[in-house]
Amino acid sequence: MYRLKIYRVCLIIALIFSILLLFFYSEWYLDTQIPDVIRVGMGEGEEHTLDLGIKEVSVQVVEKRRVVPGGIPIGIYLETQGVYVVGTGEVEALDGLNYEPAYQVVQAGDYILAVNGRRVSDKDDLITCIQANQSDIMILKLMRNSEVIQVRLNAVQTKEEDYKLGIWVKDDIQGIGTLTYITEDMRFGALGHGITDPDTGELLEASGGSLYDTSILEIVRGERGTPGEISGMITYSDRHVKGSITSNTSAGIYGVTDQGLRSELTGEPAEVAFKQEIKQGRAYIRSAISGELRNYEVNIQEIRLNENDVNKGMIFQVTDPELLRLTGGVIQGMSGSPILQNGKLIGAVTHVFVNDPTRGYGIFAETMISTGE
Repeated sequence: MYRLKIYRVCLIIALIFSILLLFFYSEWYLDTQIPDVIRVGMGEGEEHTLDLGIKEVSVQVVEKRRVVPGGIPIGIYLETQGVYVVGTGEVEALDGLNYEPAYQVVQAGDYILAVNGRRVSDKDDLITCIQANQSDIMILKLMRNSEVIQVRLNAVQTKEEDYKLGIWVKDDIQGIGTLTYITEDMRFGALGHGITDPDTGELLEASGGSLYDTSILEIVRGERGTPGEISGMITYSDRHVKGSITSNTSAGIYGVTDQGLRSELTGEPAEVAFKQEIKQGRAYIRSAISGELRNYEVNIQEIRLNENDVNKGMIFQVTDPELLRLTGGVIQGMSGSPILQNGKLIGAVTHVFVNDPTRGYGIFAETMISTGE
């Protein structure tokens, strides 16, 4: 009799556990496998709500897009809006003591837009304003979390005719990435993720920027625990400009290019797939990392239709022997490489798994296109 009671208790516990497991699985399935928004290509401008009983889904009727897939490396020069603050620190004054004039006044992530009403566009402008004002009260116009504010502070004299605010700043970012696509009206999308400050991790507010010719000098293969990278040379001159950057977003960088960059792409326009069209299985990364623009086979392992992080909509694994030999998988500089499946552009490479360079994340092409518009 005692043993029978134990069996009953175990059965009840197992039943409760199964119900809870089913509940949590259903929640996960609704969140990840049924998208909140479904776009279909029958027209443009219409929107409906589809009631699935367990979840309402917004259905948007949009025009099918066709773009030219990229895959070629690009040199990126991004100008920040004003001067970007990386952090603050102490400075040693003439009296031998240490002071931190910007402490709790200026914060990492701020943008200095003006000093005493004079616009600041780069580090040299900021230094000139500080030296001209010396130790008098300065009014700094800042942008903090998209809000414009004003603060007051005094510079510290560190030596004869030299004054400092104790603020670490930067005014531009350079790097190498990959072009994702060009539209019929010569607009481009690239990178698949935003350009962030390496010190603060914050998305940089861009005032402009340019694409430049770049040459790959060396490929450092990715290893477990150590991401690889593309080492290249960017040619900064007016005649090597390939396009202008108009925005830096979490889904990538966008702007306008010309026929010169378009002529470097050998492929024909491809239809942009809706995310519900993507299937697990074979797909291809298009890349010119070897010096020749070609497709490399990958396997789509997971599709996250409602992932909060737009840069991680899908997980793929590189299976192409040639790309594995060349790079070890996904390396820095390949961000933005287009991913194609069944002749359609389905996404772009964004990040690599640090502990497994053969695997990476991708953003949906649908997301990139809608953000760029």
